[in-house]
Amino acid sequence: MNPYYAVVAERANHRCEYCHAPELVFNFPFEVEHIIPLSKQGADDESNLALACRSCNLRKGTRISGIEPDSNTEARFFHPRQDRWDEHFQANVESGTVTGITSIGKVTVEYLEINSPSQVAARQLWIRLGLFP
Repeated sequence: MNPYYAVVAERANHRCEYCHAPELVFNFPFEVEHIIPLSKQGADDESNLALACRSCNLRKGTRISGIEPDSNTEARFFHPRQDRWDEHFQANVESGTVTGITSIGKVTVEYLEINSPSQVAARQLWIRLGLFP
């Protein structure tokens, strides 16, 4: 396990810092990931680490930005140490979807596939259990 796991998980309130999935419902700890990958000169310290579910971590990979679908311009991904989640995303408790409300939010939702059918179905269950948002 990553030596920073305890600090990063506590800071993230044991939620994926991208899709806000609750770690509690998984059968293993979430992953500690580099927000800016080491391959892109990201730091290897707590200021550049985030808690991520397996889905978000795999889909993010080493990317830090993408093409925003509405404007067709490049936008960076959500940065958990610099950005506030509720300024970039809105959760719909009726549908279980997460909407990007800024370019940063939109590109993050799109590239991390935060509204994939399995993500939405799981989120609807978490909502019923009072674990989301």
